[in-house]
Amino acid sequence: MNQNENTHGMILRTPATRWQDALPTGSGVVGALVYGNIQNDTILLNHDGLYYPNQPAAQASVADQLTEMRRLIRAGRCRDATQLMAKAYTERTKQEVGSTSTGRDPYQPFCSIQLGMSTNGPFRKYRRGVDFATGRAWVQWTDNVATFTREVFVSRVTDTVFLRIRGSKDGTVSCRLSLAKARNEQTEEKVFSGVATNDIKLSASQQASLDDKSVSFQGRYPNGFAFCAVGKVDVKGGTIHVADESLVVSGAHEVVMRVQLYLGQKPNMADLPVAFEDAFSEHAAVHSELFNRVTLSLGGETRSSNEEMLLAAYDGDVPLSLVQAMFEFSRYLLICSSRPGGWPANLQGLWNGDYAPAWNSDIHTDENIQMNYWQALPGGLPEAAMPLFEYFEKHLEDFRHNAKNVFGCRGIYVPLAMTTNGREIPSAWSSWTAAAGWIAQHFYDYYLYTGSLEFLKLRAVPWLKEVASFYEDFLQEEADGKLVFIPSLSPENRPTGADSMLCINATMDVAICREVLENLCDGCELLGIESAGVKSWRAMLAKLPAYEINGDGAMKEWLHPSFKDNYHHRHQSHLYPVFPGLEITEESNPSIYEACRVAVEKRLVIGLTSQTGWSMAHMANIYARLGQGDRAMECLEILARASTGPNFFTYHNDWRQMGLSCGWGKMPPFQIDANLGIAAAVLEMLVFSKPGLLKLLPALPARWTSGRVTGIRCRGGITVDMQWQPGHFNATLTSNNDQSLRLRLPPAFNPASFAGRQAQDEGSGYWVIALKSGEPFHVK
Repeated sequence: MNQNENTHGMILRTPATRWQDALPTGSGVVGALVYGNIQNDTILLNHDGLYYPNQPAAQASVADQLTEMRRLIRAGRCRDATQLMAKAYTERTKQEVGSTSTGRDPYQPFCSIQLGMSTNGPFRKYRRGVDFATGRAWVQWTDNVATFTREVFVSRVTDTVFLRIRGSKDGTVSCRLSLAKARNEQTEEKVFSGVATNDIKLSASQQASLDDKSVSFQGRYPNGFAFCAVGKVDVKGGTIHVADESLVVSGAHEVVMRVQLYLGQKPNMADLPVAFEDAFSEHAAVHSELFNRVTLSLGGETRSSNEEMLLAAYDGDVPLSLVQAMFEFSRYLLICSSRPGGWPANLQGLWNGDYAPAWNSDIHTDENIQMNYWQALPGGLPEAAMPLFEYFEKHLEDFRHNAKNVFGCRGIYVPLAMTTNGREIPSAWSSWTAAAGWIAQHFYDYYLYTGSLEFLKLRAVPWLKEVASFYEDFLQEEADGKLVFIPSLSPENRPTGADSMLCINATMDVAICREVLENLCDGCELLGIESAGVKSWRAMLAKLPAYEINGDGAMKEWLHPSFKDNYHHRHQSHLYPVFPGLEITEESNPSIYEACRVAVEKRLVIGLTSQTGWSMAHMANIYARLGQGDRAMECLEILARASTGPNFFTYHNDWRQMGLSCGWGKMPPFQIDANLGIAAAVLEMLVFSKPGLLKLLPALPARWTSGRVTGIRCRGGITVDMQWQPGHFNATLTSNNDQSLRLRLPPAFNPASFAGRQAQDEGSGYWVIALKSGEPFHVK
């Protein structure tokens, strides 16, 4: 490793003092955060399945309250309606089971590697960093004796954490190693936490053994659930002894520690590889193949340290090298935090150092979990999306109980937030019924990107049918023949002048229902199944309310005259049809498309103080869909300036109170959604795809005068490679099936040639082309 080689990675010049600023790495299941302190270092460890085990929520039925709730909403008494189900649930739960639920289980830190190291005079040339292409975190410095290097990675093959310490001169490595309880550093205000730190009861023990050169840690919760970590230490040269439950190494040439985490099972490290290089080569081959599926180069700027790039951004001059680095970091984080068979990336992905984390570090379904996975399919990482599907399918029975017990409906109801179970505790948030439908978009998109008919038949259509069954029972038909959503909710906004979020016909509810029914009908017709169902679902589609435009020319957030638009909010839920949905495009509905543009502008006209880190990432994606590359880039620049930490972790909002976001909290929590939404936005700026339509460079910022991208995946099973510079553009399209396609080229690069292939010019940059399976189609 050469610390000056920073092609695909990051370098920092100072260590972390909090876990939020440490160097992340992970296998998709096990994660590590490396602080990088020279003398007393911490490597925090996480396992994606370790949640504090609370009692599951009771399932008392409150469905009989729905009729009265609807009456109150129609009477304008929305606040009274908000409290109805929650009050009934609390009373009935106490009668039936003696107490109300304790809520969602908070995600927990596992333990930490504690490393003490002797120093030899003042340090020089300190650096720490991460190689995104291999998943290796490193720390390096020089003192009066030698240059020292620490390296950490988590094997994607065995989920083993590896630590290696080396000195440039033999016999210079002396250190103390142990496994210990993670220290609690919670700095967020209580408003962010779903549980208090002192509510978490954990007994912990640690020990060291010279016989097998091991250290161990065990944690146990009050219900008896136990977890443990075992670390084996191998040394070259020097001596080793035990002191104070630690292994102490003196005068070694090299030290290697390998740690395995166990949830409710006995330790077994006998078959794990010992050699660092062998294990790293095996791991890096898997990790690198995933990371290198998409490559991006913008402008050829040399990448400097994080501190230098972030300070330039803070001054208002965001380097393109920072944008490229954060794009790569975004892909890196998804690879490290999401793997088939594991949990999906939660609000903090895989990494957490607080026993009472912000919002329990849960799975939030009204924006956050979806944003985490927007980049997976276009970024060539379909494997990374699998935990999302597995997680929600696992809780289907809970979702069916929710639909029945809360609303008296068939089908499924997915809560706004959940962790170890999918049970809903009735509250004001329960009136948002669109979570299952929004998750359905990811199911159907997997089919659109991969073309897998097996996935469509066995997983996407069954999920869509469950959602449609709920709508069949939940929706009511009005006197005018239109279906009505009541109760309804537009996350997490409330209409102007209203005292409640509850409403009738939130635009997002209508949009998601329309998408679900259209995708379900299209999927079933393709498979030749459910002919009676398709007829019924298409009849429902004809009865859904139409979108509306308000007096300002903006898309309405609520489609009922009693509820007026409120622009002062971070969510942009009503813009779902243009993003992340595919329904509204410039080609399909230009008037509503323009109204969506006005609506997002209204969110900024009133200022930035209603926005957050993740909302700027969301807004960047919306602007990309609207073809406004410079505005999308501006959102990413504000995110980098206001809500990005030294290690590129993104925060809920600007902790400096500089007016670039809302000022909620003195030290806002790390949230991974904005991190992961950055890559999605960049991909949207480069390519837009829907079945039958492909746009190349649809939202190219003016500053991106030259660039190269490879490996972007598109709906329809197409892969795109592109290169551009002033006066020159070329692209290669490779399809996994024969298809006819409407292609839009960037205006600056028309007219085009197609390397001898036929193309029909439709004008205004649109062409109709024919792609053959596996045959590259070249555009110049």
